Amino acid sequence: MNDITFPIVLVAGIGILCGVVLAIASIIMAVPKDEKEVKIRGVLPGANCGACGFSGCDGYAAALAKGEAQPGLCAPGGTAVASATAKILGGDAGTVEEKVAVVHCLGSNDNTQNKVVYEGIESCAAANIVAGGVANCEYGCMGIGDCVKACQYDAIEVCNGVARVDPTRCKGCTMCAKACPKHLIDMVPKKKQAVNLCQNCDKGPMVMKVCKVGCIGCMKCVKTCPQGAIKVDKFHAIVDPSKCIGCGACIEVCPRHCLKLMDV
Repeated sequence: MNDITFPIVLVAGIGILCGVVLAIASIIMAVPKDEKEVKIRGVLPGANCGACGFSGCDGYAAALAKGEAQPGLCAPGGTAVASATAKILGGDAGTVEEKVAVVHCLGSNDNTQNKVVYEGIESCAAANIVAGGVANCEYGCMGIGDCVKACQYDAIEVCNGVARVDPTRCKGCTMCAKACPKHLIDMVPKKKQAVNLCQNCDKGPMVMKVCKVGCIGCMKCVKTCPQGAIKVDKFHAIVDPSKCIGCGACIEVCPRHCLKLMDV
């Protein structure tokens, strides 16, 4: 019994000594916490999406506490978080423009076809490496669902081969946009407006070969819009949300039915 008592006491003593040393070191080397930063971090949603332009919620909280950022940059938090952070900082929350994600593709199984049968890794990023994607339209949604996996709010689902966003659930965090290898997802102001749900930039005849509803850059929407909110660039109609009043005139004249009215 005496043979093992000494080793046990020795190991226990070393453990206690190390614990005391670590405790003293933690006190001496402790980094002072910014109480303001801690309070701000407490009201941020914790999505760590980077929509604010910082590394995550911790980075944004630190920047706010140092006066290096303004309230209202947190898209998932919206007005509530902007107001809460402004209250902690003792300033004005300002105006927060809510945004939602839009998938610029109508390439469902009814409107287009795949050029290959993909049997690889269940990932849009992986499928995109195979001949530029599996869809006939090189700009189109592949419907595998990287955006669905990236969304923390269950705001996206793949319906009939194409991703669709539920604007009532979308928080505008941009995670889906970052996950899309085709860059089909864009963030637009949460208001009534026309959006072109096609991203194809090829000439009309080429578009019509691969999709029944692809934009052909016919200019009819441009000529019809009373606000001058639409332009055609690279055979593709682009709506300026800051000018669009949601009148729907462009939608009525679009021969391809790729312009839709978003009303949230």
